[in-house]
Amino acid sequence: MNSLLQAFMRYERALLANDVPVLDELFAEGSETLRADGGAVLVGHEHIAAFRAGRPGVPPRTLERVHLRELTPDAVVLMAETSRPDGTTGIQTQLWQRLPKGWVVTVAHVSTAPPARPVELPIDPVAWRIAPGDKPLVEGAEGPLSNLRVAVKDLFAVAGQRIGAGNPAWLAEASVESAHAGAVAALLNAGADVVGIAQTDELAFSLAGTNIHYGTPLNPAAPGRITGGSSSGSAAAVAAGHADLGLGTDTAGSIRVPASYCGLYGLRTTHDVVDRSGLVALAPSFDAVGLLARTGAVLAAGAEVLLPAAEVMPARELLVAPTLMELAAPDTRLAVEAALRALMLRLDLPVREVDVDRAALEEWFLAFRKVQSAEAWRIHGEFVAAHPGEFEPAVEARFRSGAEVSDVEAARSILAEARSQLRELLPPGVVLALPSSASPAPPVDADAATIDTIRAGTLRLTCLASLAGLPALSIPTARVGTLPAGLCLVGGPEADRSLLALID
Repeated sequence: MNSLLQAFMRYERALLANDVPVLDELFAEGSETLRADGGAVLVGHEHIAAFRAGRPGVPPRTLERVHLRELTPDAVVLMAETSRPDGTTGIQTQLWQRLPKGWVVTVAHVSTAPPARPVELPIDPVAWRIAPGDKPLVEGAEGPLSNLRVAVKDLFAVAGQRIGAGNPAWLAEASVESAHAGAVAALLNAGADVVGIAQTDELAFSLAGTNIHYGTPLNPAAPGRITGGSSSGSAAAVAAGHADLGLGTDTAGSIRVPASYCGLYGLRTTHDVVDRSGLVALAPSFDAVGLLARTGAVLAAGAEVLLPAAEVMPARELLVAPTLMELAAPDTRLAVEAALRALMLRLDLPVREVDVDRAALEEWFLAFRKVQSAEAWRIHGEFVAAHPGEFEPAVEARFRSGAEVSDVEAARSILAEARSQLRELLPPGVVLALPSSASPAPPVDADAATIDTIRAGTLRLTCLASLAGLPALSIPTARVGTLPAGLCLVGGPEADRSLLALID
């Protein structure tokens, strides 16, 4: 398909530049070629060429998804979804046929849709432990993030407040914090305002976004479905427009999964490069600070404040591992492939398939879960044991499983080898692409077995960046039906800024 995609991108560039001779060349000659839009059908190359010559070029736009369906080796349907800066969206549907002169368009249909009307949503009290009021909870200084509203996950210290960690018993015993967490202070010093404290799954040990004590936040991007967790409240607040930036954490996907489910940009930062002081830990070997935003620009602005200085390395290659893509449900895999195809074309990057051994992946995952559970129990076991029955049963069971873990050092050795292999796979300029989650957001009323099945598939995807301490960026360009899903880009150590440059 490479030659077809090259022809399509030549067409796309000619369209933006209003290069009529190239457009004429890429439409099949003859009287049977068709081109239609919402107003009329043009029949024949001559009439299509006359139409092209008489109109200006199209406004700037971004490729979001490119779908391919092969009819025969020499006939392919291509559908390209685009977006404009003003929110207008468009779809090109083309039948490309390979003739002796190369690939040409024989049938085309173009449609556009106006920007969606903004809808002002009421504040969802379930998403917040301390909801926004008439003025910020904490006002920021003057700086580059002035007037930017931040929802802080209820694991970070905010001076003058207690940390609730998603559990009433924890909140009841918590002391008032005397200082801000490092990441909170950095955002405030850069001008951002903390507008409220957002709910979290209990002690961050869940990917669902549900909380037996406080409820399940609404997902504005997928009504009737969960937000994902554990940065559930932050994601819900940002998706609803009540915060511009969500400050959260990611141990095993707690930024990437909510980003995927809620149609947000999400960044898990390289392990240990962002200050974690004042943060309730879960598994320190994997815990990382993360951010959520509705736009790539806001995400990058927040990351600029938190990340240390680092050279931006231009991407030169995208990697895809079929064994990882196959962990997603079939419709999610196709959606992620369409988003990846658009990214590849937009950035003019080659894609190379790499082999990730299925058995090795399973061994890495099991070792990751073993170490994560052991560390979670080491840190919180005393509290959990002192409060039996005061956690959601599934969360409590996860904690208690850590007390029974054996051979932790053997598991750490497996992870050290996995980390070495993954980092070797991702030298500067090389990016691994995979689904952010195994499916779109499940329904709120999905049964526990369904949630566990989805969680298991998703964790096998998200654990890779976590166990290797790597940065991972979820971008909301995949769609499964009408539901958002994320394309995840994983870079080498401290490649956070380089990943963000891909969405600039």
